[in-house]
Amino acid sequence: MNGTSLLQKSYHHSGDSRVDLSSYAELAVRLVNTASLGHEGGDQLASMDGLRTLVADREHLNHGISRSDLDALRMLRDEFRGFFVACSQGNGADAADRLNELLIQYPVHPQLSGHDGQPWHVHYTESGSMADIYAAGAAMGLAVRLTELGLERFGVCQAAPCSGVFVDTSANRTRRYCSDRCASRANVIAYRARKREEESQT
Repeated sequence: MNGTSLLQKSYHHSGDSRVDLSSYAELAVRLVNTASLGHEGGDQLASMDGLRTLVADREHLNHGISRSDLDALRMLRDEFRGFFVACSQGNGADAADRLNELLIQYPVHPQLSGHDGQPWHVHYTESGSMADIYAAGAAMGLAVRLTELGLERFGVCQAAPCSGVFVDTSANRTRRYCSDRCASRANVIAYRARKREEESQT
């Protein structure tokens, strides 16, 4: 596999690269949230089947998957989680350091291309294993999102015991949960707590 392989196909754009690359932040969210951290189902990245499920809808990633990719992504999961935790704590310096380390370790390389009669445009290319390609895309996506949205938009779910992560793209910047399911559960818990308090006061 050469440097103009999988990520070149997925990072192709003819306009603003931020629009394309920002969607890759979801790769980091998805990876972190495979961990067994309060959600049902346990560790979703405990087997090769789990890895295939993780990338099933990403054509550029679901080829040539190996056990070493599984092991590498399980370790990367903790590194990406550290970034989200630092952001949620307002520690911008730590978050930037963590992300910069990932960007250095898993770089993407912009190249001009004018193939198939198209106007000149930029491809972002990468080589290496599937895990390398996954990490490069996720790190670049987080970097783009961070510069677009700011530190406070990267959060850790507040529906205990869940510790899932999310990128808040809401207009009012009020997202607190990693999923609708966790939001619903938190609302039910809060409602029951209010009812108990009301009953204790009567």
